Amino acid sequence: MNHTTSIGLDVHARSIAAAALDPLTREVVTKTFAYSPGEVASWALGFDSPKAVYESGVTGFHLCRELNALGLECAVGASSKMQRPPADVKRKNDLSDAQFLARLLATHNVTEVFVPDAETEAARDLVRAHADARADLTRARQRLNLFLMRHGHVFCEKGPTGAPVGSWTKAHWAWIRQISFPDEADEGPWRSTSRRSATWRARSVSSKSSSAPTRASRAGAGGSMTCAA
Repeated sequence: MNHTTSIGLDVHARSIAAAALDPLTREVVTKTFAYSPGEVASWALGFDSPKAVYESGVTGFHLCRELNALGLECAVGASSKMQRPPADVKRKNDLSDAQFLARLLATHNVTEVFVPDAETEAARDLVRAHADARADLTRARQRLNLFLMRHGHVFCEKGPTGAPVGSWTKAHWAWIRQISFPDEADEGPWRSTSRRSATWRARSVSSKSSSAPTRASRAGAGGSMTCAA
């Protein structure tokens, strides 16, 4: 859709700096808002055929969807494709950033990114949450393994066939729970580390029903340590 007035938005968690540029007169009108899509849309729709743009980033796509729903055409520009003149870098502020975006939009130099609907974004968030939980679980397991290795505890039990029992199985967790340390300085960190690992394990298991799990990395026992019974 063709537009006349280009509006740049510098979006933050609690504020929005806006700059409206008329490409014919080169007149720029600026204003600062709280994070209120309704107020921004009401102000922007007072201009002739407006279109707004803001940079992709941590604020996501909520504002874009809200502005479009309120009748203001809005796009999200790929921040990695925006080349700022070196002279502008030194005088960077919210309003100057908004004017920069308005100029890019007016000259058709904005690479627009795909704006997902709320359902698609929710599916993305679910996948990211599962990946984050798996990463946290892996880090907790690594900390637990390293703590035990520093104190000479290495899990190397064998099954009835003589094959090694896998890490993070029921047998492994039973072995972990029976470990104790005589020194209180070690017992406190040990209990904290083991509880944290068990908590992340439970969270990861509970998320399997919502998203396909990935195989967790297993820490291997090595070195010349004596296997703990």
